[in-house]
Amino acid sequence: MIRSPAAALILAAGLASSAQAAGYKAEIVRTKYGVPHVMAANYGGLGYGQAYAYAQDNICLIADKIVTVNGERSKHFGADGANTVAFAEIKNLESDFFFRGALDMAALRAAFARSSKDYRDLVTGYVAGYNRYLRDVPAGKRPEPCRGAAWVAPIAVDDMLRLNEERMIQASGGAWLRQINAAAPPSATAPKPMAALGLPEPSETFGLGSNGWAFGRDATANGSGLLLGNPHFPWETTNRFYELHLTIPGKTDVMGVTIAGAPGLSIGFNKDVAWTHTVSTDRHFTLFELALDPSDPTAYLVDGKRHQMTRKDVTVETVTGPQTRAYYSTHYGAVVVVPQAGLGWSPKTAYAIKDANKSNLRSGDTWLAITRAQSVGEIKVIATKTLGIPWVNTIAADRHGDALYADITATPNVSAEKLEACAPSPPAAALGNLARIFVLDGSRSACDWDQAAGTVAPGLMPGDAMPSMIRADYVANSNDSYWLVNPKAPLPAFSPLLGPAAVAQNLRTRSGVVEIERRLAGADGLDGKLFDAAKVRTMLFWNRNLAADLYLDDALKACAANSTATTTAGKTVDLAPACAILAKWDRRMDNESVGAMLFVEFFRLAERTPALFATPFDPADPVNTPRGLKTDADSAAKIAQALAGAVELMERQKLALDAPYGAIHFAIRGDRKIPIHGGEGQAGVLNAQQSRFVAGAGGYVPYHGSSYIQVVAFDAAGPVADAVLSYSQSTDPASAHYADQTELYSKKGWHRLPFHQADIAAEALGPALKLSE
Repeated sequence: MIRSPAAALILAAGLASSAQAAGYKAEIVRTKYGVPHVMAANYGGLGYGQAYAYAQDNICLIADKIVTVNGERSKHFGADGANTVAFAEIKNLESDFFFRGALDMAALRAAFARSSKDYRDLVTGYVAGYNRYLRDVPAGKRPEPCRGAAWVAPIAVDDMLRLNEERMIQASGGAWLRQINAAAPPSATAPKPMAALGLPEPSETFGLGSNGWAFGRDATANGSGLLLGNPHFPWETTNRFYELHLTIPGKTDVMGVTIAGAPGLSIGFNKDVAWTHTVSTDRHFTLFELALDPSDPTAYLVDGKRHQMTRKDVTVETVTGPQTRAYYSTHYGAVVVVPQAGLGWSPKTAYAIKDANKSNLRSGDTWLAITRAQSVGEIKVIATKTLGIPWVNTIAADRHGDALYADITATPNVSAEKLEACAPSPPAAALGNLARIFVLDGSRSACDWDQAAGTVAPGLMPGDAMPSMIRADYVANSNDSYWLVNPKAPLPAFSPLLGPAAVAQNLRTRSGVVEIERRLAGADGLDGKLFDAAKVRTMLFWNRNLAADLYLDDALKACAANSTATTTAGKTVDLAPACAILAKWDRRMDNESVGAMLFVEFFRLAERTPALFATPFDPADPVNTPRGLKTDADSAAKIAQALAGAVELMERQKLALDAPYGAIHFAIRGDRKIPIHGGEGQAGVLNAQQSRFVAGAGGYVPYHGSSYIQVVAFDAAGPVADAVLSYSQSTDPASAHYADQTELYSKKGWHRLPFHQADIAAEALGPALKLSE
């Protein structure tokens, strides 16, 4: 057991020294689109080669993130600059205070010491490979965004532990960064920008998501498994995916992607299984309402016993001098404040967050084990045993013809009964229903998370108490709850922390089920009832807009009843041109589609209007409801007003209503504008893309959505994988792989990934790079 930070440091140093004493060796072969194939004799060498290859493509990106998790952004980039933490834009000063105040390095080092030797070797090798790149490429010859920068420096194991922690808590403590930073006792002055602080935005509302489909033997043409992995992740920052192939002969051979700075793979395939992830609806934290000592607002009572909060004074260096804040924490976790939700820090009451993913180093061994799995049943066992998957569902298929869905993650073990028995006082009690933020009575020890025998960490929900299924037909998830993974077998309700059952599904979920079931039924003259990889690729890039199928006909009726409409800003708009364009639109989000962006802006406004659906949600028919729009005069006027608002917006942005979608929806690479198909997932477009209007570019630029896409089948020789990384491998504008896959994606192209050695040799871009030290 690690009993002190000093002891942990000695152990970590010993681990690194012992790995270095053995030396590192790796071989890197690059194939088309710059995909590195790393081969080594052991995990230390594998990490060494992976880090070196990644640094070649993205050194500035990962070095910038290391500055973030070390809490040094204000020092290098200014306190008022911004960066991305937990998928949200955060001021540098706030980010720095959080990472210096909230990360528990002693706990992280102890967790790392408990990891397997394979994972420890992978991480220490990664550190060595990163530092080797810095020695090989002088500061003045690095990519332009960080050329000569003092903030690009050698790293240590601690830096990797901080990077991992930042990823683990993105859907829990990291999302509460500002609410943790703002917490101050009633006698102190809270940071000024936090006066109007509200609740963190949950992942399901800001677009974080994915599609994952796995088909089993009963639904595939060859009787083997088939997988679509379509994560919707940021096109920017270090949550970008990176393609690679990792091989230790006789031990592991796996290909796919990792999130930047993460040793190993997080989504991919080997010769037996293919897997992907979608963002779960689980809540990986709870809040606790604290009853404070009347004589001291920094002390709280549990079962009548007084506990003193821990105060930690944190100093951040800025370009104008140091700034200091005090952080307060409890045995539950950090103190938080949410004034707008009534969760303040008063003389009587405070609130603390307990995070199931804090110090979750189990994740490294979880994914390492998955990369070696031979069946989806084995993946389920791994997830159940380790409880290391942080905040995503797992969808997998294997060559035997089984399909897996598992919402088995690091989740608080809190039942519906406990939520009711341990409900806090108003207004905290209402947050469970309003925002699925669950608050427990922290004054009673009986209200803490339940302890389950055999779980790897105390207070976590056991894997067999969470939703999962293995089927021979299919499973599918698009960020809704576990309930409708297969409409033929809806799952019963689980703990409210896992998400609701029998509720309206998002349009991507419905679109996926509609497309899958139509093909299995042989509807509309579709060629064959069974799936193969080609059909899945076509389905994803069909770019149908389900919202248009459900609502556009009724919207056009509103056009017929309202030739003009007045926007909420009071401008009268002639609707005839817009209505004519939408009537001719192909209802797809292809680069050539005319009217697509007009409909997107219309639907964004229309869906905010309450009670417009003609047929409301019916839990007995969740795939086909709600549908249709009301066509009475009042409803038609509201629809017309939404369309007028869309027209006014596009005119203000100086965009032609009849512009082809790809002409105004594009990725910018240097001086090129690359048309990007796909569209709003909220409108039921499977190939989801979120974009923002950029005035200087004259169009909408994607920033989040379809990223790494893989379709994996199996034949007698092993996996057959087609993939595309929408934003390309490298963030270096001078790289040959800065835009090549973006161009491929723009054309709806795919890359057959070279997994077998003969295929790698045939596609190699040059001789192998051999590294050793």
